[in-house]
Amino acid sequence: MVVDKYDDHLHLSEFERPHDRDLAQHDDWLELMRVSAAEALDVPVSNTFLKRRGMQRGKAQHGRVSQERYEIEVEENGLKFLVNLSDYVDTGLFLDHRETRMMVCNESLDKDVLNLFAYTGSFSVYAADGGAKSTTTVDLSSRYLDWAERNMELNGFTSAAHNYVQSDIREYLSSLPQEELFDLAIVDPPTFSNSKSTEQDWVIQEHYPELLNSVLNRLRPGGIIYFSTNYRRFKFDESFIRGDCREISKQTVPEDFRNKRIHRCWRIEKY
Repeated sequence: MVVDKYDDHLHLSEFERPHDRDLAQHDDWLELMRVSAAEALDVPVSNTFLKRRGMQRGKAQHGRVSQERYEIEVEENGLKFLVNLSDYVDTGLFLDHRETRMMVCNESLDKDVLNLFAYTGSFSVYAADGGAKSTTTVDLSSRYLDWAERNMELNGFTSAAHNYVQSDIREYLSSLPQEELFDLAIVDPPTFSNSKSTEQDWVIQEHYPELLNSVLNRLRPGGIIYFSTNYRRFKFDESFIRGDCREISKQTVPEDFRNKRIHRCWRIEKY
């Protein structure tokens, strides 16, 4: 069970594990966990949400779990974000990357920043706050891209320098000219994806070298990629990458996370 606290709200995620309870007993146990977490952290039970995060088997993907659209505005390092506590397994803001977001902020001044697999655009918000010359936010989902734009607008970043592109990431990169267009890129792909709108499945272990080298081709000299994955079995071979690769996971996982393997992260500098 993972508990995330957003101001005066809680979001609990149950990760599927073997147990000896029947369905009714397990439902009772989950409700007990929800109420106990609320009481322990002095949060109203009505503000406490619980999701079941089942194992993804075959080509199954996490879908929408509610239509309630229970959204709240939260603040992180002085920036505002909309999180949805009811409708999806994830809320729209991955707390384990708050240190990485600050690193991006600190490197964004006067930079053209590319945010791939952007989800709800939190890295774009930090880049804009850090003084980026421009941001380009790319995601396949129109819903998440709209959410990203709302997050940007919430923080006052509404100029034409901030662009939003709905596209498969590989198709987007292929559509770009073979030119040096960006200074800083964030690449935080899913482990696996098989969207109906794309012809090829995405498998991070197979496709990461091609992806990262394609991004490096669009970076100016000295350009930086922040690359991250939460795939626990991921094996990174820097010999495949045309850049100086340095793992920075110990610096990006926040101190208050007991699970120090919640993600891995690399800072890659173009040769």
